[in-house]
Amino acid sequence: MLVFAASDKGGTGRSVTSANVAFRRALGGDDVCYLDFDFGSPTAAAVFDVPSAMGGIDQGGLHSYLQGKANEPVRVDVWAQTEHELLRDRPANSGSLVLFPGDRSGGEFALVKDTVSRCIDLFLRLNSEFDLVVIDLSAGRSYAMDMALDVTSRPELRGVDVRWLVYHRWTRQHVIAASGLVFGPRGIIAGGVARGHDEEELRGSIRFVRAAVPDPEAPPWSLVPAAQSTWMRKCDQDLDRLAADRNVGFSVMLGSVPLEPVLQWREQLITDEDVLASRVANLETLTALKDLAEKLTDDEAWGVA
Repeated sequence: MLVFAASDKGGTGRSVTSANVAFRRALGGDDVCYLDFDFGSPTAAAVFDVPSAMGGIDQGGLHSYLQGKANEPVRVDVWAQTEHELLRDRPANSGSLVLFPGDRSGGEFALVKDTVSRCIDLFLRLNSEFDLVVIDLSAGRSYAMDMALDVTSRPELRGVDVRWLVYHRWTRQHVIAASGLVFGPRGIIAGGVARGHDEEELRGSIRFVRAAVPDPEAPPWSLVPAAQSTWMRKCDQDLDRLAADRNVGFSVMLGSVPLEPVLQWREQLITDEDVLASRVANLETLTALKDLAEKLTDDEAWGVA
């Protein structure tokens, strides 16, 4: 399965949440790879704690491969190369976890026939090799998104399961932006249909993920002064209505990740030890990440018959 991670704005939690989902699936025994298609800022390696690829690599990354400058893109075995102290020994019964980094200062590039052909070949090969292929796209309406829509519309990828996760923070600006990214005149659906996608099928492959969501009913938010607490609850209700009006409400939401200091400040993989031993992360966050990872391939959660 190919899973594209998209967002209209930076800072939505797209990369850190997607990396945690990939990590959770690998812990469960799936073979997983993660492609850093954020061509302007390939920093996913920071979430996996792989210093050699932070900010991209000098040569042989996805930029080099897609532009024909490398025969194969560099693969990073996260279990072997991470400096995360709890992951240096590959967990028992886990599947592979492989990062495909971008090139340092690679930037965006034009979508041409040869680039599309290389991307088609890459997606087909990785889909055969791995149980789950996560493609982290640049924020907004980018070359990376154009490439994803173009490639997945091609006959060669018929029969390959493709799903989209669109991330947004729980704020008015982010809700509006996420809706525009999908449903706007230059959004995912319009862009996909223009490239030959079936509109209904494409709509069915898109779900939204809310990130950094505070719970007004839980500490510390429930411990603020009464007036502020009432205001927060009102804001939360207003956001629910806005999301519903913009077609990003509960019916198309796959998951919601709480506001979590570890994810905001450290942007790291959250392990069970972070919750149960050191207690630097919250159980609610770990539960939300596990739930999102499970729903990713759950046809019932996606409304697939």
